[in-house]
Amino acid sequence: MSMEMLFATVGGAIFGIGAHYAIPHRVLRGAALLCSVGAVVAAVVWAGLTWLGWPFDGTWIWVVSLVASGLVPALVGVLLNRTRSAGDERMLDRLSRA
Repeated sequence: MSMEMLFATVGGAIFGIGAHYAIPHRVLRGAALLCSVGAVVAAVVWAGLTWLGWPFDGTWIWVVSLVASGLVPALVGVLLNRTRSAGDERMLDRLSRA
């Protein structure tokens, strides 16, 4: 069972890397952030589903874990871009008035 969780975590990291390169404005976030988010989401979802009794060698645990590890980093990347851009604009406005 632990080897399958490792594979799911690596798959989540790969989807996180894909999200990093698919979402524009890469310079606003670290290169490893979305990769790490994808890996953590895959591991947590996998562990949670096995605790719920899903078989670790079933298809649906893979589908749910990998889809979640692709969607959550993408959502984090988009929200982080918005938040960072707005914060940078506020800081520029505040510094330019000083």
